[in-house]
Amino acid sequence: MFSKLKQYCSQAVPLSETALALIDDAFEEKKLTKKEFLLHDGKVCDFLAFIATGSVRHFHIKDGLEKTCDISFENCWVTDFKSFTNDSICNMNLQAMEATTVFIIRKQQLVSLYKACTLYETFGRLMAEQVAQRATEIAMSLSSDKPEERFQKLLQSQPDLFQRIPQKYIANFLGISPESLSRIRNRIFHKQKS
Repeated sequence: MFSKLKQYCSQAVPLSETALALIDDAFEEKKLTKKEFLLHDGKVCDFLAFIATGSVRHFHIKDGLEKTCDISFENCWVTDFKSFTNDSICNMNLQAMEATTVFIIRKQQLVSLYKACTLYETFGRLMAEQVAQRATEIAMSLSSDKPEERFQKLLQSQPDLFQRIPQKYIANFLGISPESLSRIRNRIFHKQKS
């Protein structure tokens, strides 16, 4: 059942078959329908989730408006690290953008997994570094790139994004209106044709 996760883990660190078998007891599978929440703000996030299929939008509410922080796809990890680490109430929402399957490990199971096999601690560090790197890239792009540059980077890194995610969420993630996104898309596609 967790073959995709096991493959992902074994590519990151050299895990034996015995170590990989620990995944079966540590993780649980969760299937989400489109728009279903994996995490609601106001709760404590006690899990890490690996996206096996589908996509998850990360957003928070500010002044009554949804602010999309990221959109994650297959082979990505999602959580609210601040809430997870500090056992504090989160302000992040994680919502499936399409039918999505995630493999979840609860904090207590993660600690047990680390104790059972120290290579999972190395894997945990690599996973956290990946998430931190992604957050840094987003922050840098939002602070220094023009909307058109952000759009082009997004198109290069996630070309199927526009077939899978509604335009209003992509625009929100880029920090622009849906109308501005349409203008940018038309301008770029017009340049590519000429």
